[in-house]
Amino acid sequence: MIVTGERGRNMAFGSKLVAGNWKMHGLRADGVALARGLAERAAGAGRACELLVCPPASLLTTVAGVLDGCGIALGGQDCHAAAKGPYTGDISAEMLADLGCRYVILGHSERRHGHGESDQVVRDKVAGAWRAGLVAIVCVGETRQQREAGEAAGVVSVQLTASIPDGATSDTLVVAYEPVWAIGTGLTATTHDIAVMHAEIHARVPAGTRVLYGGSVNPKNAAEILGLAEVDGALVGGASLSADDFWSIAGAAG
Repeated sequence: MIVTGERGRNMAFGSKLVAGNWKMHGLRADGVALARGLAERAAGAGRACELLVCPPASLLTTVAGVLDGCGIALGGQDCHAAAKGPYTGDISAEMLADLGCRYVILGHSERRHGHGESDQVVRDKVAGAWRAGLVAIVCVGETRQQREAGEAAGVVSVQLTASIPDGATSDTLVVAYEPVWAIGTGLTATTHDIAVMHAEIHARVPAGTRVLYGGSVNPKNAAEILGLAEVDGALVGGASLSADDFWSIAGAAG
């Protein structure tokens, strides 16, 4: 059962979180250039939010080296539930932690819909992330058909309950609300819809848990979205592949 509580800020973090999900983009030269651009910006100015980048697994070591000491956190895009074993092509949470990751994205719609991951599979992966000491960023969100049928809140509620194991705390969990129909489409939910859904999520997770918005976040709409009291940051896809765009979004979080 998920612990519920009054809306509150996680004082252990104390700021919004802007996370970049690079997805399956970038060879080594690309990763170095992008990470270096972010590191240079981080060294040159203060910021009012926490920054995280989640490169593909092939770039984690390379990016970790470039970002070392600049204050930008590193995360994985997925992990297996088990610590080790005969799972060809998979990566464990312990392996991510060993590479310097502090976070891992789990339950992204591209995993749920593209790879058939159920809530139970996501739940097991979250447990694995916690076992390795990682913060789990659990993604939830409805399809366009579900929203038009008035089922969005119910769908997200079920995903939260079924995807998050008992014992969640605001120090081990981040939730990312990403309406499936807004991911990579250029479409964005209205600020009213975002605020309402984020309030629903906050009522179902431990007090102080950060709830991010994802779904075509870009420099043009970031300030309006991140200015909502219910929004604790952003999970950024395509715009995170540009150091300028990602930094602009981070600035809007201040």
